[in-house]
Amino acid sequence: MQADTSAAGGTPVLRLSGITKSFPGVRALNGVGLELFPGQVTALIGENGAGKSTIVKILTGIYQPDEGVIQVNGRETRFPTAQAAGEAGVTAIHQETVLFDELTVAENIFIGHAPRGRFGLIDTRRMENEARRLLASIGADLDPRQRLRELGIASKHLVAIARALSIDAQVVIMDEPTAALSHKEIHELYELVEKLKAQGKAILFISHKFDEIFRIADRWTVFRDGQYVGAGLMSEVDEARLVQLMVGREVDQIYPKRHAEIGAPVLTVAGYSHPTEFDDIGFTLHRGEILGFYGLVGAGRSEVMQALFGITRPSKGACRVDGQVMVLRSTAEAVNAGIVYVPEDRGRQGAVKGLPIFQNVTLPSLNRTSRSGFLRLAEEFAMARDYTQRLDLRAASLDQDIGLLSGGNQQKVVIAKWLATKPRIIILDEPTKGIDIGSKAAVHDFMSELAAEGLAVIMVSSEIPEVLGMSDRVIVMREGRIAAEFTGDQMTPENLVRAAAGIEGAAA
Repeated sequence: MQADTSAAGGTPVLRLSGITKSFPGVRALNGVGLELFPGQVTALIGENGAGKSTIVKILTGIYQPDEGVIQVNGRETRFPTAQAAGEAGVTAIHQETVLFDELTVAENIFIGHAPRGRFGLIDTRRMENEARRLLASIGADLDPRQRLRELGIASKHLVAIARALSIDAQVVIMDEPTAALSHKEIHELYELVEKLKAQGKAILFISHKFDEIFRIADRWTVFRDGQYVGAGLMSEVDEARLVQLMVGREVDQIYPKRHAEIGAPVLTVAGYSHPTEFDDIGFTLHRGEILGFYGLVGAGRSEVMQALFGITRPSKGACRVDGQVMVLRSTAEAVNAGIVYVPEDRGRQGAVKGLPIFQNVTLPSLNRTSRSGFLRLAEEFAMARDYTQRLDLRAASLDQDIGLLSGGNQQKVVIAKWLATKPRIIILDEPTKGIDIGSKAAVHDFMSELAAEGLAVIMVSSEIPEVLGMSDRVIVMREGRIAAEFTGDQMTPENLVRAAAGIEGAAA
């Protein structure tokens, strides 16, 4: 069932109704609806696995719906290919921009539909002039002749948006567009969205960040478990109501920190330095403790953690686990010492796509699921089931390819993989980045449970509410060094931001 929200915004440019899509063992969408209006931003909200990615792929011609109707400007249509969706004026800007580093900015903008001159050859001058005009229309000061590989992430997003405008798109889909942007770049994206609205574009905005949704969206639509739940105007709803619609229950405590007895030191780091990444890092981690690491982009937090996990080697410094000096020359040595690391980039560094869930979970623990060199499938399944159930994994089966899971569920598999090694210390680098509020609560609850069981936890996070809500202590890094350490009443948003930015006045 779809609510009638069109009264406040005229006729929708795009309307979906009764859209159903099934895959082997799972129904991804079950009769959902969606309306997008000209000059307005509609936020599509839902947990990982709610069906957001599937609806985007249907809108861009990658998937075909099993049932349902797609209407553009009141006319029923289909998008049998991505090209057909583009010709109908629908384009998408994804979290990871699909562009070509070896081509120029202009070539990326007009790939597949470049202007042509005599004899059917590409008219390079016309293409570059048109690219310059499109870039200027969105305030992008970029050279159309520059190679894409020379640009940063934010600039690549601008190229992707210019490409969308090059096909005269009526509908622009932004799928987690701010995930890899700095605060300044996010503000610039907001300004760009306002320009697109002024041009009459209908924008579908997908984000897990409620501050962004309330900052930028005019309307909301919520999906839950592949079904349409509701839609309306942002001015008539609050965060608590949206959360309830998303998860089907009240989420009273997103940061369920349990009381844990802080035990003896388990990890001591002194004078850890790297020639280019960090300098003179020293801290102590205790059993049962969650130690938060906060800092701005480029502060060196992840680089320190990667050194502790043996991915890189420090130039000097000492690391002790349970009082014993450790020289961690490889990740295998770190795992043997009881240290595991859940990386921020789970897609490239954490999960092995192409392998099923159960094999991803057991990969570092094959010595426990094999006998005389032969793997025991039943033991692999049992181990994977134990850890994924504790994390409330949502999947059709443990045989499912991890690449088919939502981002939040991939994160749960990666965490389960390392917990299966039975570590003493777990490092979680941005553990809830890009996952929905319900999955965040599950990860936080499990993190708190681990600390209560005596595991020592390091949590690297850029989200201040997460750092303050889950940490017993917080270390703030700035420009590769420890800027401050806070406990108790000193753990405030103001102190964290001041220390991270190098502003005088933080209570150290």
